[in-house]
This record gives sequence, structure tokens and C-alpha cells, in this order.
Amino acid sequence: MSVPQSWTPVTSADTAVPSHDQVVAGLKATDEGGADLVQLLTPEGERVTDPRFDRYAADIDLDTLKNLYRDMVLVRRFDREGNALQRQGQLGIWVPLLGQEAAQVGSGRALAPQDMAFPSYREHGVAWTRGVDPTDLLGIFRGTDHGTWDPIEKRFHLYTIVIGNQCLNATGYAMGQKFEGKVGDGSDAEATICYFGDGATSQGDVHEGFVWAAVYDAPVVFYCQNNQWAISEPTERQTRVPLYKRAQGYGFPGIRVDGNDVLACLAVTRWALEECRTGNGPVLVEAFTYRMDAHTTSDDPTRYRLADELELWKLKDPIERVRVNLVREHGVEQGFFDGIQAEADELAARFRQFCVDMPPPAPDRMFSKVYAEPSPTLEAQREAFLAYHASFEGA
Repeated sequence: MSVPQSWTPVTSADTAVPSHDQVVAGLKATDEGGADLVQLLTPEGERVTDPRFDRYAADIDLDTLKNLYRDMVLVRRFDREGNALQRQGQLGIWVPLLGQEAAQVGSGRALAPQDMAFPSYREHGVAWTRGVDPTDLLGIFRGTDHGTWDPIEKRFHLYTIVIGNQCLNATGYAMGQKFEGKVGDGSDAEATICYFGDGATSQGDVHEGFVWAAVYDAPVVFYCQNNQWAISEPTERQTRVPLYKRAQGYGFPGIRVDGNDVLACLAVTRWALEECRTGNGPVLVEAFTYRMDAHTTSDDPTRYRLADELELWKLKDPIERVRVNLVREHGVEQGFFDGIQAEADELAARFRQFCVDMPPPAPDRMFSKVYAEPSPTLEAQREAFLAYHASFEGA
């Protein structure tokens, strides 16, 4: 929630039940991002101006806006298919991004080809913008690999499961960019972006990354997707101040953007990356959004959050506001939306078929790509394992 409410530990069953006023206050806090929220596209699809960031979205013409809409629809479609595949036993787990499409697509499309991105485990939309095929994500959640794309080629690191650890990796990488002279005014200047959730801000790794990035002026954008819930804990139980204001304590700027507004996310991230590439050090972006689904498919959000809260956020759907804008302000006809939906269904079908057809990995798969170069010790272990496995097959 955007504005922390007073909270004391519950001492009895009676005090555990919130009053009507507390419920209303909680819903209002969740609904509003505060006066500092950067927004370029309202939930009603109206384009609004912001003198600070309009220039970072000035090149967004009709075709670009339609492409952003397409990105979000396709990402949501294969995300929903991932959920269904897990429920049908094809995946061990799935981490949904429903509701966070704008935060991910907008920031992902702000990246330059030479920039580097460090995700957590929910950044399917960012992966899409970096050219990672959705099928490359399936092995992670099926338990057969850690990701099959080349992080250097895609400029998109493998998923990080340990909460917040990617902030250390991203900060170290950004420090390397600084030390190697890749920061400056040139068109080939680089920056790094690191994705994490509001829950990760309670982890020491995140704060350690903040400290080192600040001290070394590392060109890293810390991109926090505040989806209001760290599994079952609301943001109000993790911080006394809005998350973006935490940056002040480390000596670098923080900003809050409407995470359901793809234009604002694009513009603010472009600004933040520009700050980093030109040597102005780290930036914290808080994308104020909402997780519309469970934390993972092993979670039941109905146990800890109100249905009214979910209904309020449905009115702020990131895809719907772009669709409304395309229709009302640009006269886009239904045929365009039907075509995108058909393309999304085709992607989902390919995604599903690939998952169903995935072969089980060979027994010695665990030994491959462990080290950059083979070693005698590892090869000996592999041979011993294969001999042991063969003895069972012959029995």
C-alpha cells in the first residue's frame, strides 16, 4: 500500500478483525499511488501530460503504441498458458505476472541493445522484449534446466530464484561497466537494470547492492515492481515510507511511476537509464502496480487479501487502458484487436505444444555447463555416475 498505516502486533482474536474504517483506508491506500506518481495514460485511457517526462515518450507514435499493446497481450496470453500447464501437471510451478505487463514491457522496451538486464523469476515480459522466446522459460519451471538462452547475446541474465540476490549481481556488473569506461555521452554507453519486487526490499542483498552502487556511482537502475504483496505480507508491514523514498538514504534519486501505465514506465525508465549511462549514478524506480494473481501457483491469495481490493485494481488494467486509448483517440478498429488475439492464441498453442513435447533430460545433464571449461574431476564424476546408472538399467 502506498501510505503506511499504524500497525501494532495483534494480541487477541478480537483485535485481528479490521474495522470498517480500517478496511476503507486500506483500500484507498492501495488504490492511490500518491501525488508523486508519474502517469501519462490514465486508467480511462486518456493521455495526460507531464513536463518532466513527455519528451521521453515523444517518439511514441500510433504504430509504436500498437506494438506495445501487442507485446502486453502476447505476454499475458502465454503467462495464462503457463498457469494452466502447471495446473495440468506439465510444470512444477509457475510464477504469474498478471497485472504487471505494463511495468515489464514498458521498462523492457526502454532498454538499448547494449544495456544489461538482471531479472528475478517473474520477468517474462522483460524476457519477451529482449528477444527470449517464451519456450526458453519452460525448462526452469519444469525443472530441467536453468534457462536455455545466452545471457550475453540477449543482454538478459538468467532468472534468479534467491530473493534479492540479483541486486548484487547487477551492481557488480554495473561497476564493471563503470571501470571499463562504458559510461559516458556516446551512443554506445551502457547501463544495467535490475528487477525485484517489494518483498525483496526487506532482504539484505538489496540494501548491500544499494550501498555499493551509490559509493561507486554504478550505472544501475534498480527497478522495483511494487505489486503490493510480498507473498502474504502487504508493503505496509515492510516499510514506514514509500519505497521510492528509500533511495534518499543511499544518496541517489528515487521515483514512483504508475506501473500499470506502459507509456509512463517506458518514459521513466528511459530517463533513469539515461541518468546512469551519462555517469549520474544509480536510480531507484518504484513501479506502483498490483499482482492480480497468486505469488506463484503454490500460493492462495484469497487467504490474505480482500476481493474488493482485487476488483478495484481490475479497473486499472494496463492492457485495457491502451486499448481504450487506441479506440477513442486513434480510431483503431476491431480488426486490429482480433488479429492480435489470434496471434496470441497461436503463441499459446506453440508454447503449450513445446511444453508437452519436452523430453526428459539425459541422466548426465546435471554435469553439462557447470563450468566454462571441463575439468578432470568433473569428468570423472560424470563417468562414475553413468556407470552407476548403467548398472541399474542392466539389472
